[in-house]
Amino acid sequence: MKAILSLALLLIAGLASAADPVGTWKCEYKIGDQARTSELTIKKDGDALAGTMSWPDQKDEKIKDLKLDGSTLTGAATRKVMGMEIAITYKLTIDGDKLKGKGTSDRAGQKTEFDITGAREKK
Repeated sequence: MKAILSLALLLIAGLASAADPVGTWKCEYKIGDQARTSELTIKKDGDALAGTMSWPDQKDEKIKDLKLDGSTLTGAATRKVMGMEIAITYKLTIDGDKLKGKGTSDRAGQKTEFDITGAREKK
């Protein structure tokens, strides 16, 4: 009986620790000394996640390989700036209605890492 109760408590704790990424997230970050913003939108697509990233000058870029592992959200998007395509990978940690983590851009083999913070919009 103790073993069943312990297993049930572990299962409940595991389910409770999974973050809910669904929603619209207002994000802020800096590259160099320039403050920037983006908007991350995540939806459920059956059992999978689907998402887009939007910047002030580029809307609804699909997030590729979007995955949630516990409270860690990962994915990649392509930023288009002045005719260039910049691959960006994201590794974000969700804590309730807040997120924080890193973005890594790769432009012509030159990598830049930046901190990201965000908050989920209230419904």
